Amino acid sequence: MTDSPTGIDRDPDSNPIDPDPPAESLRTRLWRHAFNLLPAYRGTGGRIDHIGAEWRYVRVRVPFNWRTRNGLGVAFGGSLYGALDPVYMTMLRRVLGDGFTVWDKSAAIEFIEPGRETLYAEFELEAAETATIREELAPGESTDREYDVSLVDESGTAHATCRKTLYVRRDG
Repeated sequence: MTDSPTGIDRDPDSNPIDPDPPAESLRTRLWRHAFNLLPAYRGTGGRIDHIGAEWRYVRVRVPFNWRTRNGLGVAFGGSLYGALDPVYMTMLRRVLGDGFTVWDKSAAIEFIEPGRETLYAEFELEAAETATIREELAPGESTDREYDVSLVDESGTAHATCRKTLYVRRDG
């Protein structure tokens, strides 16, 4: 975890949305399209824009339109949270593989500033993080992992920050 609004260490003067994310593979591109068609995710109004070939990077976009706007004319909090909700769990499940159980345990979202434009979130799982999980957990043991992610506009202003706690168990 980092203190940057997107959760990724980057030069503060650079574009807040990674202009050169890790390449997608054919498989992750197909997963991206399938994910965006799932009714539960599609209903949030959010869209997965990019999934890195190794599932260690995902970029989400929440467009500002009639589907994601509330009665006050700003981004609907449910759309913001819903677009973020399944991403870290899905990434961790894909990276760790079948020998692990990964579930959402808890989440908290803080709304910082009303959103009136398209917002973006970037998720990243460092190789060291997943290596630590693999090394520390014996079969049948579990741990909780916390991840932070922020929704930012194109200028880098954070509009919401979400903290996810995931339960991870090595199957035995």
